[in-house]
Amino acid sequence: MGSFRVYNIAKELNISSADLLAKCKELGIEVKSHSSSITEELAEKIRAAFKKPKPADEQLLKPKPEKSLKDHRERESSKDKQGWDEEKKLNIRKVLDKELDKEEKEGSLRRRIKQYTKKEEEIQAAAAAGKSMAVAEKETLEGLEEKILKRPEIKKIIELPEGITIKRLSERINIPSSEILQKVFNLGSMLTINQPLDNDIIELLSHEYNFKYSVIGFEDKLDEFARDTEDKLITRPPIVTVMGHVDHGKTTLLDAVRKSKVVLSEAGGITQSIGAYQTEFNGRKITFIDTPGHEAFTTMRARGAKVTDIAVIVIAADDGIMPQTIEAINHAKEAGVPIIVAINKIDLPNSNPDKIKQSLTEYDLVPEEWGGDTIFVNISAKTGDNIDNLLEMLLLVADLNDIKGNPDAEGLGIIIESKLDKGFGPVGTVLVKRGNIKVGDFFVTGNSYGRVRTIRNEHDVSINKAVLSQPVIISGFTSVPQAGDKFFIVKNEKVAKDIISKRESQKKLIKLSEVRKHITLEDLADISKENEIKKLKIILKAESNGSLDAVEKSLKDVEKENIKIDVIHRGVGAISDSDILLASASDAIVIGFGVVASSKAKVMSKEENIEIRTYNIIYKLIEDIQLASKGLLEPKYEEKIKGNVEIREIFRISKVGNIAGCYILDGEVERGDTVRIIRDGRIIYTGKIDSLHRFKEDAKKVAAGYECGIRVENFQDLNKGDTLEVYEQVEVKQ
Repeated sequence: MGSFRVYNIAKELNISSADLLAKCKELGIEVKSHSSSITEELAEKIRAAFKKPKPADEQLLKPKPEKSLKDHRERESSKDKQGWDEEKKLNIRKVLDKELDKEEKEGSLRRRIKQYTKKEEEIQAAAAAGKSMAVAEKETLEGLEEKILKRPEIKKIIELPEGITIKRLSERINIPSSEILQKVFNLGSMLTINQPLDNDIIELLSHEYNFKYSVIGFEDKLDEFARDTEDKLITRPPIVTVMGHVDHGKTTLLDAVRKSKVVLSEAGGITQSIGAYQTEFNGRKITFIDTPGHEAFTTMRARGAKVTDIAVIVIAADDGIMPQTIEAINHAKEAGVPIIVAINKIDLPNSNPDKIKQSLTEYDLVPEEWGGDTIFVNISAKTGDNIDNLLEMLLLVADLNDIKGNPDAEGLGIIIESKLDKGFGPVGTVLVKRGNIKVGDFFVTGNSYGRVRTIRNEHDVSINKAVLSQPVIISGFTSVPQAGDKFFIVKNEKVAKDIISKRESQKKLIKLSEVRKHITLEDLADISKENEIKKLKIILKAESNGSLDAVEKSLKDVEKENIKIDVIHRGVGAISDSDILLASASDAIVIGFGVVASSKAKVMSKEENIEIRTYNIIYKLIEDIQLASKGLLEPKYEEKIKGNVEIREIFRISKVGNIAGCYILDGEVERGDTVRIIRDGRIIYTGKIDSLHRFKEDAKKVAAGYECGIRVENFQDLNKGDTLEVYEQVEVKQ
């Protein structure tokens, strides 16, 4: 008796694999996944079930519709309003009480009192005339507080732009700006009427002046265009990113797919690399992003661009899991995209796919045949074996995840590459995520706008229109765009200019207020006060695997009831810029144990506002986390790098010891400075500069670009090629 795959039956019945799995469960047929095999008898039973007419009472059996994300957000927002910080409410009450106590001294309040009070004789006369005492009492001082403080509730929710100024707010709620300014001052903020208000101050003012509001970010309004109703959506080609270790065959795999399956509907072949291309399989298209690895993938995600639908992790069957493989897995998991594992080089005699599968179970990637939910495909990119099977699995995962888009809407794309072209000027590779893009359309991307001059596909053929999931090269930019920027099509040039103007204003407001906030160790105390469970995400780097295991175990031991420590990525070696990118995209802190951050990582951490903490003793790291969770963390000291030095020669002098012949790469070095000796990215010693020489003379200070001799206190094991990092500890105001 023959057997059938579940997904083949689904294709035959023209339904999705997910619907078929649900039907099997309803019929009592046990199947683990879409790739499970079933007998011919069960296959006939399924076919018969789909031919039956729907029962009249089927409507009663339908499950209740799930609440939408919007409903969830509104519910959470309501909870947030109800759970408003009581301390801030008390602060408002105290401020108002103080104003009432000072009412005889403050002219503004006296003027307001006069508006609501009458002379005692007039009140008595009104009462004598037979008027209700209740009416008279309303005009007395006893009713003053209610009169002054109670304002008519504004039932309509006011939409306030992010970073609204006091002047603009006064116009929206009809309260004098001078009064709001005074209130803000009393709340402890020194602002002018043209400076932006942060969300906490707006919340306090809303309680004070009795209005309801919602803060609408400018980008939120643009993203409104990207929300479509279900009836407008169609299935679109999936967008796939291939990631993995540099020597495991990513490029060979992409070349194999490109040569055998590239869309040949256009004349000519591929004449240039545009960072992405489309293939066709079984009449359906698949878009591959050909990026330089997971760093570019995470850069775009850190900038808020969700580009990929599916991630393919390529692992060589003869080599196994490498550090870059683990990074790729962690990056894909944090992005929340489905993962397919392609085990490459199965044509080699020493390949061992089962060993790879066993190793990946440690990272929660369990094959379907072992009871997991991860698809594994054994391939040979060199010979082309099983490439078709990989493409089939990609389409299957796309069907299960219901990847759709609106083909007729205003275009929205993501910049995945950009450059300055000699013939076309600034150009960008744009991946269409929604709608379509036509020649002549006005667009906005980043802080620039333009008009689409030309559109070229991956064959370098000019086309008039780009459609869903299609990668194209677009010209017409006023400046070179950045990877990860969103590409919006707008109605006309006036709208484009208006958007850019608002973005520039928003940029200035952000500079005036604060930079993008990421979690720091000091935030643990605030997290501890909240009732809900929170995660502290950590990226952990150490000098050895043994240290990694020891530190991670110690971190798990200090978890509190409502604080869970989640090590989202760990690795051996110096802290790199890719670690900072992942931290920025995931809102994590970076901890180094016995290692330092690269110079590029340090610069990027300041730009992205990511906290880096380095330790050499485990108990000090654990102590900091424990103290931080209680709000008792001591003042933070930041390392200020004074200079970097390269050892170019070692001179051995009797009775003196080893003197390092050095070249100052940058900064400056002084006698007595603290210095780290770094070898192969690891700290091997930390001490002080005992002596500093220029030629044969003692020197107090040597600047960048000069050679010198350095002796390190109590350390003789200096080698040619070592790096000296000179630094000082500077207290950071918190």
